[in-house]
Amino acid sequence: MPRRGEFDLIADLFAPLARRCPAALGLTDDAAVLPPPEGGQGTVVSADMLVGGVHFRLEDPPDLIARKAVRVNVSDMAAMGAAPVGVILTLALSSNQDDAWIEGFVRGLDADLSTFGLGLLGGDTVSTPGPVTISVTILGQTPPGAHLTRGGGRAGDDLWVSGTVGDAALGLKVLDGALRPADPDHARRLADRYHLPRPRVALGMALRGVATAALDISDGLVGDLGHLCAASGTGARIEAAAVPLSEAARASLDADPALRDSVLGGGDDYELLFAVPPERGDAVEAAAREAGVSVARIGRLEAAPGIRIVDAAGTPVTLDRPGWRHAW
Repeated sequence: MPRRGEFDLIADLFAPLARRCPAALGLTDDAAVLPPPEGGQGTVVSADMLVGGVHFRLEDPPDLIARKAVRVNVSDMAAMGAAPVGVILTLALSSNQDDAWIEGFVRGLDADLSTFGLGLLGGDTVSTPGPVTISVTILGQTPPGAHLTRGGGRAGDDLWVSGTVGDAALGLKVLDGALRPADPDHARRLADRYHLPRPRVALGMALRGVATAALDISDGLVGDLGHLCAASGTGARIEAAAVPLSEAARASLDADPALRDSVLGGGDDYELLFAVPPERGDAVEAAAREAGVSVARIGRLEAAPGIRIVDAAGTPVTLDRPGWRHAW
């Protein structure tokens, strides 16, 4: 059966997803037309690209690939304390993506656009001889001056993290066959965290006016903390024993302590890491309750440069690989 052409693809599969957003004009024009922001809201814009074989496994189900593409972008809005509004999607498809793959991708896309209340504002589709590549640009809104940034942290601020850390990195090891948890349910839970990040949008919005600096953990806890410290002009100390772990991650780490590098330095968690003055601890806990998300204090920012990790006895911990970096 011949594959759909570009315009048939748009009309048959993507245009119906734009029905939630009148600004998209049914995807029949060259661009969307956004109305003036409500109440003088600031517009927040971010973009992420996912490349097959780098950011997701080529054998992953297409619906999960689509949902991850949405969620990693929604997580950028969470890190800024912004409410996500809509996305622009660009797809570079190879001959390996047949109609069944594309239809599965659209089902996943539709599911998460609905979950996060997003409009599909437009985009583009092209062919490529390389791996499938997905680029999403996301728009969000915050009250003027209320957005969170990486650069406001100060020495003495406490460091907090949402949810649990390390699940996604361990989940990738499960999917690749490099980790085989004794409990099959643990294996499923870790793999699920790799496939489907949980963007902490409600928490990010609740932290406006509370956190001094924030980002989401995409490249690993320690690596991304380095980005926050660089922007804030600080160093940091992390208490490894305070880093929150899921039951599945704890069991894996107990069975193989060498996995600590993956837990603290592995990417794809998409939890929020944020700095807060000590006197605002109660406000953090209130924000977490409001958002329905667990949080944990894991250390503090310091004046001295560099990131120090210590165990429960105060002994320094060294990681072989503190975070993900793309190699050019």
